[in-house]
Amino acid sequence: MSDRTRENLMAHGPGTPDTLLPVDPAAAELAGTPDPAQVVAAVRTHPESSLAWALLAERALAQGTDSADVEAYAFARTGYHRGLDALRKSGWRGAGPVPWEHEPNRGFLRALWALSVAAGRFGELVEEERCAQFLRDSSGTAYAALSKH
Repeated sequence: MSDRTRENLMAHGPGTPDTLLPVDPAAAELAGTPDPAQVVAAVRTHPESSLAWALLAERALAQGTDSADVEAYAFARTGYHRGLDALRKSGWRGAGPVPWEHEPNRGFLRALWALSVAAGRFGELVEEERCAQFLRDSSGTAYAALSKH
């Protein structure tokens, strides 16, 4: 096992800058309380939008059925990966905060939380905890806000 494998990629010390994503491409379309059709339209128009995928995941999780949980997992996984892509484009190198206070970061953070919840519903406890810890390490504020629901 390499040293890189053992390295905590979220560990950040003094001088590690916050990662601030640009405005989500679907944010304007998703402002307020969008209906499901608006969310689907936003995904079709902006498949790179973590926020749109996170909203789809959250809606599916709220249904509480086995099939909806599968959908939520897929939606959340997509939003999470789209968010990682956006973070890397914004200079994130696997370390440093992704503050909840910066509105454009919330799509990624919400997708990460939805992925944790969906994984837990499948009994995938390692993935559930990994995602929850990633969220805590990225933004304690996000974890506190999202884990209340």
